[in-house]
Amino acid sequence: MNSKKKAANIVGVLFLLAAVSAVIGLNLYDPILNGPDYLIKGSEHANQVIVGALMELILVVSAVGTATTMFPLLRMYNETIALWHVCFRFLEAIIITVGLISVLSLLTLSQEFAAAEVQDPTSFHASGIILKAIHDWTFMLGPLFMLGINTLMYSYIFYKTKLVPRFISILGMTGAIFVFVCALFVMFGVFPQISFWGAVLAVPVAANEMILAVWLLIKGFNKTAIDSLSEMRKASKHKYSSL
Repeated sequence: MNSKKKAANIVGVLFLLAAVSAVIGLNLYDPILNGPDYLIKGSEHANQVIVGALMELILVVSAVGTATTMFPLLRMYNETIALWHVCFRFLEAIIITVGLISVLSLLTLSQEFAAAEVQDPTSFHASGIILKAIHDWTFMLGPLFMLGINTLMYSYIFYKTKLVPRFISILGMTGAIFVFVCALFVMFGVFPQISFWGAVLAVPVAANEMILAVWLLIKGFNKTAIDSLSEMRKASKHKYSSL
């Protein structure tokens, strides 16, 4: 049980790290992603942008860490869903990484623009538009679209197994549906991701991750539920071995 408590603490810390690093990283990107003078501001705030990229790398590591740490527990109930969760979480991390690379490439473009002192910045702006578009799409597909799928999978297993209180699982499934719907609305241009409605639809999933993180750090996973899952898995193995 000590290993399960340790796993719960690791997952809790990683969820907190993911939330904090995501917010900090997005704010640090502001000079290079927002405003018409991003090619100038980007190079002027190069270190800030790089720190933002490091924050997103922490987000990537945290996302992968939560999935791999929870896998042994989730697979005790349903190995297929647990494996899907790991695969889709890795895909989410890859998408975020692509967006991170696009921002660093935009920073290089900004530095080249500042060093060249060109009279006609048209080609630089054309390249900048493409790189910013890559970031915008990955920012939607990773932290919204894939996040919705991943949250729904682990919250469903938590609900069925009672590894955590069901109010947390229900909040997680609700938040997952909301953030997935938000991704579809953003994809079809109903409203921007950074908007009032985008924030409203993202609140439940953010609240779920924070509440879940605090619960796991303080209480851990339900011991009775873990014991029940262990017995169920042993019975399943015995059944198949006797066939």
